[in-house]
Amino acid sequence: MLDSKEELKDGDLKYQELEKNILNWAKEKGILNKATPMSQSLKTLEEVNELLTAINNKDEVETKDAFGDILVTIIIGSKLCNMNLLDCLDSAYNVIKNRTGVMKNGQFIKDK
Repeated sequence: MLDSKEELKDGDLKYQELEKNILNWAKEKGILNKATPMSQSLKTLEEVNELLTAINNKDEVETKDAFGDILVTIIIGSKLCNMNLLDCLDSAYNVIKNRTGVMKNGQFIKDK
């Protein structure tokens, strides 16, 4: 997360507003009170399958919707795990930033 000394960019504010709105929506729907990290992860998996279908069908509208739905489920899931999603993203980047590997069949395969 940003230090108090760092200036927030417009995109950061927009993300924070969207995250707040999503978590408020999830609270209103009872998701935050009744869902579990596992049930929310299964919801993410469902949305990923919808993304695969949309990409396979070359359906740009459904692809955009699926990416958004995946982000919504991940935001809610991170809250259910008491984790800050941007901290998770920062942690992941710090792991991968110096990773080496090769491209194979359109995928990056990390070195062991």
